[in-house]
Amino acid sequence: MPEETLIAFDYGLKKIGVALGNTLTRQARPLSILRPVTRAQRFDLIQQVLREWQPNRLIVGLPLTSEGGEQYASLRCRRFANQLYGRFGLPVELVDERESSVQAQEMLSSHDEDDAVAASIILQRYLDYLS
Repeated sequence: MPEETLIAFDYGLKKIGVALGNTLTRQARPLSILRPVTRAQRFDLIQQVLREWQPNRLIVGLPLTSEGGEQYASLRCRRFANQLYGRFGLPVELVDERESSVQAQEMLSSHDEDDAVAASIILQRYLDYLS
């Protein structure tokens, strides 16, 4: 498999956690939290991240129920993933994000940064899955 730079998103309506990783080191790290007010601003901020890091692939956390079923938030994240693909033309993968926010909160004292850590947990799951 060729080396790829990956950007992951923990999508939320108010905040979007962003993480960075690559397939060579198979390590993910929190990058930032985007706090867009409008839809246009959301994609402007994402475009800045993509321009800076030049990823080959995007990963989006997919919130499922504890039983693994779809829920309303799943549809929003699928739509977000489709919008990313439509706007930026990069391959987008959805990754089960169950428990990632809980894990992130356990790792941090501040809930303010948990979205970026949750994104890195989602990305790490994807990288571990590739192994």
